[in-house]
Amino acid sequence: MGIIMKFSLCMIVKNEASILKDCLDSLKDIMDEIIIVDTGSTDGTKKVAESYTPYVYDYEWHDDFAAARNFAFSKATGDYIYSADADEVLDEENRTKLKALKRVILPEVEIVQMIYVTEQINHPTENFARDMRPKLFKRLRGFTWIEPIHETINTSPVVYDSDIEIIHRPQGSHSSRDFSVFERVIEEKSYLSDRLLGMYLRELYKAGTEKDLENARAFLEKSLTEKREKQNELLCRQIIAVLLKIYRQIDDPVNMLKVSLSSEATVPSAEMCMELGYFFMKKSDFGEAAEWFNRAAFHCESEIDIASSGTSALMALALSYRGLAKSPKLRALPQKEYELEHTRLTKKAAEYELMARSWKPAELELNT
Repeated sequence: MGIIMKFSLCMIVKNEASILKDCLDSLKDIMDEIIIVDTGSTDGTKKVAESYTPYVYDYEWHDDFAAARNFAFSKATGDYIYSADADEVLDEENRTKLKALKRVILPEVEIVQMIYVTEQINHPTENFARDMRPKLFKRLRGFTWIEPIHETINTSPVVYDSDIEIIHRPQGSHSSRDFSVFERVIEEKSYLSDRLLGMYLRELYKAGTEKDLENARAFLEKSLTEKREKQNELLCRQIIAVLLKIYRQIDDPVNMLKVSLSSEATVPSAEMCMELGYFFMKKSDFGEAAEWFNRAAFHCESEIDIASSGTSALMALALSYRGLAKSPKLRALPQKEYELEHTRLTKKAAEYELMARSWKPAELELNT
């Protein structure tokens, strides 16, 4: 029998007492050492961690996930490092697969990717229910994490794509925490990498408050100019969608018109259509709103939030038809004509509501 590689589990945690046990129970008999870095818990997380391992470290939080994860990695002594978050678990089938991998992994493999299965599709930064993520790293290869938020590995390694599935059970939204990190990085550097900018845009669009969006406005307007110069059309389109949301919320139709008429928006995304639809809905122009929501649902592709071309668009379409059914213009019709049209519009609204409730994204290939 060959040498079995040693696995070190490395985690960074904060206030995860209610979920940490499930994560550790699914991994404790597979890992040769468990290293947990606590960034300021006040809820008993450290006590839970200390019941599994003596290697629990305090780390002063500096709004930098990569730095905290690198600190955790620096404490590992195993051949491979398994990086986990407290809201992840392995079921029995995938525990068996990970044990088997531990017995047969070849030393030339430097990173093992696993299938990340998120239990909710409407997550602030995730559109895919299943995607490949690097989870197991060869320690002596010297991997380091980069980016202060939504951190990633900085290297070009030998990668093995496994069929091990990790169940991700998000516990609420971390958006307020994330936005504070994004805003600090922007203030310090006036710049986000394309990768982080894409994540920032997604989080702003899906979970940003009015204040978050207001804080982002100047940076996004500047970024749009920069990305146009670099001819990054996808990021330009995503920025335009978020700017439309910002301008709509502050009732700025002039700037909405300007970005809507830009060359990048000639073929609008579903998100752009949604924002224009919401603008007209706010003005009680339900007919025009329905036109834009219809485009989002049936004629355009989403580029930030997958629900913009699905359940969100369909539900907004239903609301538009209900608005039309209650409009003064309809009530002005002769009684019989009014009743027929009201019935038609109400029925249509109910159909779209049913479609919205039953909508599921098309079966996607694994997002790699």
